[in-house]
Amino acid sequence: MRTYSLAYLTANASTVPQAIGIAAKLGYAYVGLRVQPNGPGAPFQTLIGDVAVLRETQAVMRDTGVGVYDLEIIRIGEQFKVADHAALMDIGQTLGAKAVLIAADDANESRLADNYAALCDAMRPYGLTADLEFMPWTAVKDAKSAMRVVELAGRPNNAGILVDALHFGRSTTSLQDIAAIPREWLHYAQMCDAQAGLNFTTEELIHTARQERLLPGEGNIDVTGLFATLPQDLPVSVEIVNLERSKPMGDKAWAELCLNATKKALGDA
Repeated sequence: MRTYSLAYLTANASTVPQAIGIAAKLGYAYVGLRVQPNGPGAPFQTLIGDVAVLRETQAVMRDTGVGVYDLEIIRIGEQFKVADHAALMDIGQTLGAKAVLIAADDANESRLADNYAALCDAMRPYGLTADLEFMPWTAVKDAKSAMRVVELAGRPNNAGILVDALHFGRSTTSLQDIAAIPREWLHYAQMCDAQAGLNFTTEELIHTARQERLLPGEGNIDVTGLFATLPQDLPVSVEIVNLERSKPMGDKAWAELCLNATKKALGDA
């Protein structure tokens, strides 16, 4: 049986302890948390620097057995400094997290690879993998680009490539490209659906990613082929944000719908 993680975006209105409680009730083994914003002024979950929330989080984790799989988000831009993200690494170690989602904003591939290598080095003592997510509006647009950055970085032993079904379906990435990713670079993958294609504007790509994803089977991304190509024991992060549909029903009902649709698509229902 696969293990499932409740991604931040799927339960984006919930606090960290609330998300863990929802995951426990629905049968998710893990949660993913966004503990620092993905852009200036963007929403995130209060945890870093809040002793009360951390204490409550640890208590709920102990009571439920739900773990933290991944933390979001570290972006590597032109002015990137590893030290700026020490607090995220520290909270990751405290909670026993396994992975950190990395986004690439630096078009200078050599500098990007150098900074990614430095980040991997810094994260290693914390027990964290640095999972580089390819996204078609970023500097790392597809799986081949992500692999190239990891290679240029010297193949750090805690390097990773994060495959999101949405970005697979909206980039030039093929199933052959997915199959070429070394197994040791794959730590988890993200599930959702949408309309596939290469003709979306940057604004449309970001809008779908952050507000309007579909349940597996509702779009035309080859999620079945994708997850058949990925390792069968790879943990699945259920990342299906749809603000218009989720807000009226609440995070718990939406997260249940998302998990059931994901399991059905993967033959686990």
